[in-house]
Amino acid sequence: MQDHRATKTGRSLPLGRLSLALALAFGSVTGAHAQSLQELYDAARVYDATYLSARALADTAQYKLQQAEALARPTLGIGVTSQYQTSSIPPGESSLGVDQSTGSSIPLPVSRLNTTTSTAGFNGKMAVYNPGNSATIEQARQSLGIFAADLATAEQDLIVRVAQAYFDVLAAQDTLTTSRANKTAIAEQLASAKRNFEVGTATITDTREAQARYDLAIAQEIAADNDLHVKQVVLDQLVGRKGVAPKPLLQPVALPALPTDDVEDWVGQGAQSPTVRKAELGLEVARLDTKKARASGGLTVDATGTLGAQNVRNNLPGALSTSAGAGTTRSATVGVSITYPLYTGGAVSGAILEKLKLEEKASDDLDFARRSVTQATRSAFLNVESLRAQVKAYEAAEASSKLSLEATQLGYKVGVRVNIDVLNAQSQLYTTEAQLAKARYDTLVAGLRLRQANGTLQPSDVSGVNVLLAK
Repeated sequence: MQDHRATKTGRSLPLGRLSLALALAFGSVTGAHAQSLQELYDAARVYDATYLSARALADTAQYKLQQAEALARPTLGIGVTSQYQTSSIPPGESSLGVDQSTGSSIPLPVSRLNTTTSTAGFNGKMAVYNPGNSATIEQARQSLGIFAADLATAEQDLIVRVAQAYFDVLAAQDTLTTSRANKTAIAEQLASAKRNFEVGTATITDTREAQARYDLAIAQEIAADNDLHVKQVVLDQLVGRKGVAPKPLLQPVALPALPTDDVEDWVGQGAQSPTVRKAELGLEVARLDTKKARASGGLTVDATGTLGAQNVRNNLPGALSTSAGAGTTRSATVGVSITYPLYTGGAVSGAILEKLKLEEKASDDLDFARRSVTQATRSAFLNVESLRAQVKAYEAAEASSKLSLEATQLGYKVGVRVNIDVLNAQSQLYTTEAQLAKARYDTLVAGLRLRQANGTLQPSDVSGVNVLLAK
């Protein structure tokens, strides 16, 4: 019978050394060069193109309102024209000249009459009664809320994207660390199996099994290293920096509890969702569109006024120039313009029917938004609860895996377990630890997604996660 007991030259990685190696590896990114979630979120807010685009678009809302409010204010313009006219006088047509003292005709002293007419004046107009303008102004005011809702949605999306990229890097680091630790442990088991085979205390099977495990561990390490680089590129691109090093979770890890464990409380807060607010304002804007369509077929009243002067000059001398209409005249007018369309060929009635249908669509969109928020909130809540349960299960599995590895290593030393048993126990522990870390990260991100789903996610929630990170 083959003796499987380890000799003095056979070694396996003690559990104490294993745990110390993992702890040092997981904490290797802490230090002055590491960045917190809050710091990276602040960097993303001034760099991320998607968020900056939404913010720039939201800033245009106030200028749209300014343009709409101008409809209720008077407009004033100035107009200046100048016209030059020349005409020839045929021989014998001299009766155009009139002597102002006697009233008799006199020959004109010119054969060509040149006249310059210059006109300048102010024109003013103001809407006195125009329901369509009032509806347009109110639409612009409602649009302020729509743009604000869009900006809030973009900010919530940025929070989740930064948090997801942040913890994706941490998870990839953990996976690479466990892959390297697993390779190191397998390398020691491979060396032990080779020594035991050389002295005749083990079979070639142990060596080949360890070699196969070692080759697989190398492949897993390469894949984990590549995945880390990919995740790192995503985070760097998001915050506009290179070589970002996220801070790990503070040890021991203590995930915060939800403010409430009642899903109905989360659903009830859905009315605050930017998606719902935008749909509510969209319905109000659609109603105002209908009001504008009705107003287009109604009465409008405008006040108008002009103030101007006209100067006429010609090439006739003295009294003849005046008799020909030369000189300066001034005028001022004030009036009221009333417009009421009698027949529009069906344009007004068609517009009203169209807007009513669009108003109906907006109402349906609001119902859909509310139902979508409710559904997303319930799904996100269930996901958080599931992940929290997984964390507890993995914590229990981690403790059990450590005890199993200790027992297997002891059994290997006394000869009741073989090399492959130790490798399996080590692999199980590494896998469990990586899954536990990933579940913790996913739980934190899922908590942010839950707040995003019901619309209550705020930048202050980033600080709530940030306190869980190493200092």
